[in-house]
Amino acid sequence: MIGRSVKRREDPRLLTGKGTFTDDLRLPGLCYVVFVRSPYAHARILSIDTGRARAHPGVLAVLTGQDLAGRVRAIPLIRRPPGQQVQPPPVPVLATERVVYQGEPVAAVVAESREAAYDAAELVEVEYEPLPAVADIEAAIAEGAPQVHEGFPGNIAFHARVGSGDVERAFHEAEVVVSQRMVNQRLVPCALEPRSLVAHYDPVSERLTVWLTTQRPHHTRWFIAHLLGLPEHHIRVIAPDVGGAFGSKEPMYPDETAAIYCSLLLGRPVKWTEDRRENFQATTHGRDQVAHLEVAARRDGTITAVRGTIYANMGAYLYPNSPGVPIARTAPLLPGAYTIGAVAVDVYGVYTNTTPTGPYRGAGRPEATYYIERLVDLVARELDLDPAEVRRRNFVPNDRFPYTTPTGLTYDSGNFEGCFRRTLELLDYEALRRRQREEWERGRYLGIGFSSYVELGGVVPSRQAAREGSSGMWESAVVRFHPTGKVTVLLGTAGHGQGHETAFAQVASHLLGVPMDDVEVVFGDTEVAPFGFGTFGSRSLTVAGAALARACQKVLDKARHIAAHLLEAAPEDIEFEQGRFYVRGAPSAAKSIQEVAQAAILGWKLFDSGLEPGLEAQAAFDPPDYAFSSGTHACVVLVDPETGQVQIERYVAVDDCGRIVNPLLVHGQVHGGVAQGIAQALYEYVVYDENGQLLTPSLNEYAVPRAHHLPPLEVDFIETPSPLNPLGVKGIGEGGAIAATPAVANAVLDALRPLGIRHLDIPLTPEKVWAAIQEARGGQR
Repeated sequence: MIGRSVKRREDPRLLTGKGTFTDDLRLPGLCYVVFVRSPYAHARILSIDTGRARAHPGVLAVLTGQDLAGRVRAIPLIRRPPGQQVQPPPVPVLATERVVYQGEPVAAVVAESREAAYDAAELVEVEYEPLPAVADIEAAIAEGAPQVHEGFPGNIAFHARVGSGDVERAFHEAEVVVSQRMVNQRLVPCALEPRSLVAHYDPVSERLTVWLTTQRPHHTRWFIAHLLGLPEHHIRVIAPDVGGAFGSKEPMYPDETAAIYCSLLLGRPVKWTEDRRENFQATTHGRDQVAHLEVAARRDGTITAVRGTIYANMGAYLYPNSPGVPIARTAPLLPGAYTIGAVAVDVYGVYTNTTPTGPYRGAGRPEATYYIERLVDLVARELDLDPAEVRRRNFVPNDRFPYTTPTGLTYDSGNFEGCFRRTLELLDYEALRRRQREEWERGRYLGIGFSSYVELGGVVPSRQAAREGSSGMWESAVVRFHPTGKVTVLLGTAGHGQGHETAFAQVASHLLGVPMDDVEVVFGDTEVAPFGFGTFGSRSLTVAGAALARACQKVLDKARHIAAHLLEAAPEDIEFEQGRFYVRGAPSAAKSIQEVAQAAILGWKLFDSGLEPGLEAQAAFDPPDYAFSSGTHACVVLVDPETGQVQIERYVAVDDCGRIVNPLLVHGQVHGGVAQGIAQALYEYVVYDENGQLLTPSLNEYAVPRAHHLPPLEVDFIETPSPLNPLGVKGIGEGGAIAATPAVANAVLDALRPLGIRHLDIPLTPEKVWAAIQEARGGQR
């Protein structure tokens, strides 16, 4: 079954309306929570009057931060960023003295109906004293900028230095140095389903059940226990069908914590579902970095060193998983797919009066890839070399794997040049360059852009976690046979659209030799599933899939002994193939795995064997290191000089994600990621004004990718199995989003080369491109 394009088994249920999402849940006695949020980005709270709201018909409770004092803990960072001596301020569940971003919750209203809760929330009177605010990274670190939090001069939340090697010597000996300031704009993850929860506390049993749109059920259970002071084993977290996440449903949020507390307070089930405006204001944003970087190179295009500074806008608070994005993902991946010998990068986290940032599809890896891929093109431009040739001269060669970068990462395997070569073949590159020259002569701006990327996956091996100051994130799996020969697989991950039910069933079917339809896959429920750290960071198949493979092997080892007893042979003489155990040299003497399962579970033929009845096993997998996917994407664009409009003519993607379990699912992941990467390159961005007011608060103002924005994609794969897990798999969930943005940006700037336009910050909107063309035509650069 591994390697087949099996259709997603989830789809019939979801497409016919039989899925169960959190907001679909209806429990007896259900009440509803609505939050009062700050209209200011920075203000002092002078008073909160809840009297009229409490008196509104149907209202059960109105809570402020004062009501939670001593009952609910603030959300901690858990660990300090490297080099940070001052503990960052925890995230309050409801603000009490100050608000530091627009949309911060200040009160919660609980009512019998959602409508009554909304009406009562309008009656909560909050008196604010507006304070100076700052929303831009570079404005926040400027002298005299408003301070978001006391004790953090210059609004610097943390500082870390990443890299090794003799950078100073490399730049001293460089034949060319190329520098560039680059922006990765702020984005909204904007999952199809907003965040939602239903919490039900039973005061009789003192047990709490929470249905929640989370990527990490077990992790969330720990947080709930910590924040509310409940025994963890009295909490059950269930992630039902989840409609996308892209990293935004990893953390535990203040509003979610407050909503759960409301259930404890009332002893009734409580529901909260954010609306889209809340989703834009209060769910973590992504990206938002400014980098000042330079590379040292020889005249033949060989890049020898990278140095510079990256400023990451963390928003108003540090969420538990946020500092790792720039520190452990962006900076370490700056060498990309290249043999760059020395790196020295200072990373600064910056507080601003904006929504906190966190992981968004790729989580630091798209930023790193954008920086290095733009710099590679700028080196080619400076030296008048073909960007394709500069990449070829710098790739990590196949005979150097495993390859350790100067930032401390070890690439397990890959074929960087092979992916690139295949991309050039699909493009018919030489012919395309000839056509480009012809188009330029006719005044038409055709551009070709490349992006060669490396994707860190399998987050986070304990070995690496120790270096990063966090705990290791292993996974576990249970494989359980039933007397009928059918199988249940239980996992600690939590899918939210990737096709987990399909992929994991394929793995179990392949390894156990049972029909795929006989495999049930269960995850997302802490009461049923074994412990796991969840789904993010391209880790599900690489880590949980490896745990599943180990559990399958344990089951087969036990089944082999039972089969040997049934066949009256020695266990070492038993072979297993395609769901059958047989005696070596006598294939007719055989038992199917279904027969073995029945004997093992019903046990009537095992009474004198000394074998333990039952046929199930649990296994865990802690990867020895990250598994690195890679690839090259290429984009061909036409730029209309009269409008600045960018038309994508072709998009070619060649990815290496190790052994492919289901090509259909992999295609889907690439397509979705590329759509989001194109959106970042061309039109998607969050806008705040100088007072921290969000100017893109809904889908009316914020452009997300739509079907007609996506060009036909030409997708191909190279398979270089990872030696780090028993399946040989690597992640692919983020590769499209990582590679697409620099591929498109490089293509647009390649198209504008005849005009002398060297760099433009993304997004490359028609207005921005048109203005640059007009300026260039006026004789300016």
